[in-house]
Amino acid sequence: MATVKVIKLNEEAIIPQYMSAGASGCDVCACLAGPLTIAPQQRVAVPTGLAVEIPVGYEIQVRPRSGLSFKQGLTVVNAPGTIDSDYRGEIKVLVINLGKEPITIEPGSRVAQLVLQQVEQIQWVAAKNLEATARDAGGFGSTGV
Repeated sequence: MATVKVIKLNEEAIIPQYMSAGASGCDVCACLAGPLTIAPQQRVAVPTGLAVEIPVGYEIQVRPRSGLSFKQGLTVVNAPGTIDSDYRGEIKVLVINLGKEPITIEPGSRVAQLVLQQVEQIQWVAAKNLEATARDAGGFGSTGV
């Protein structure tokens, strides 16, 4: 289990929690002074009141909560969002209301989930050609429907 330091930038902030023993993502909550209403198609950066210190070699992915996405149309705009290990500012969840009705987020509402993921940086190697495969350059449905 990796350790991530977290600072509450606002005393009302809630430390993310896993909601079940087998959950891979922990729910992160909105840190708001009052309700926030999001119109259809509107994008908003929802503050969490938290800053973190992610170990080098890891990222935190910000993912939608499936229930909010399916039932209300609230999702993460850049899903999955990435929080890099060298970022120290406040975590904000970039959401969009894809529904047909306004959605109101209450202070303390669970708005997304966070997943800690190990990552490697790429060392790019310039080449003149690539090894052939059965698929080669076939894409966008080339393997079937």
